[in-house]
Amino acid sequence: MTINPGAAEFPHRQIAAQLRERIRRGDWAPGERLPSIPAMAEMFGVAKQTVQRTVDQLRVEGILITKPGSGTYVRGTRRRLNRLSRGRYGAHRGYHADLAARYRQQLAGVGREAAPPEVADAFGVRDSTEMLVRRHLVRADDATVEVGASWFRVTDATGTSLERAEAFGRPLYQEAEEAIGRRYASATDTISARQPSREEAEILQIRPDTPVLHLLHVAFDETRKPIEVAQATWPGPMTTLTEEYRIPAPVPEPDPDPGLTLA
Repeated sequence: MTINPGAAEFPHRQIAAQLRERIRRGDWAPGERLPSIPAMAEMFGVAKQTVQRTVDQLRVEGILITKPGSGTYVRGTRRRLNRLSRGRYGAHRGYHADLAARYRQQLAGVGREAAPPEVADAFGVRDSTEMLVRRHLVRADDATVEVGASWFRVTDATGTSLERAEAFGRPLYQEAEEAIGRRYASATDTISARQPSREEAEILQIRPDTPVLHLLHVAFDETRKPIEVAQATWPGPMTTLTEEYRIPAPVPEPDPDPGLTLA
């Protein structure tokens, strides 16, 4: 492994390109520890600070993860979200078994909290209105890949199973439909990119300057009244969003009226 001192590309970027390529072809497997920074500095013939800049860059990209006191490892979890929130409902209003097999959802807490502005706006209420929130984490292998929360009106959730601090044996929307007595009929997904909060960065094990993707999911009943507002936050460099859909076939134009004369 070498760098070209005369190249226009900075040395730490040259090293990053080589490390990416070696990880891509499997020289270092997911979860495997890389050589120490001094060892890599010696391999490339550069200062330790240069290798540290490389590691910092690849951490921001979500390729590497540093464990204090242990070393730098290949981060093997990359979540492919090919259905966005539609995956929670399924083609026949059921939970996708493949998602359950690949990812483990863990209930992180249930309680009443002041709704953040985006949630309050979605429900059409004042900021800081008290609501019931069910918080969760989604894990794959040894990494947390999603921080999420589902919000409900207190008037809808009080006295129902939604207040219980326990996981359900079925999708949350099915529990909510039965508890609230209204059917989920439509939903909107809004995705944005932003910097993580301090708590999100700690939970997702990313640097504070690593961008995250944030989903705001609003589920409505048949009268277009919100039932649930859900939030999900993912590490941006580790998450790909893929949407597959059919393209409508062209509609044949009707034959002109034989009685018309076209000039």
